[in-house]
Amino acid sequence: MAVKLLITQRRSYIGSKPKQRATLRALGLRKINSQKVHENNAVVRGMINVVRHMVEVKEIKE
Repeated sequence: MAVKLLITQRRSYIGSKPKQRATLRALGLRKINSQKVHENNAVVRGMINVVRHMVEVKEIKE
């Protein structure tokens, strides 16, 4: 059973650094409350770490 991550954007990117904005775009998050499902791997975890103050992460099992 694979574990995936449900990532939800909870805060606006207005006023954030360009690197953080680019990270949100790379994760596929465009607006507040938008959600995306990603694989649980080191690359995605690193991206989440960059924007951890703007997102909420839940593990889902498939």
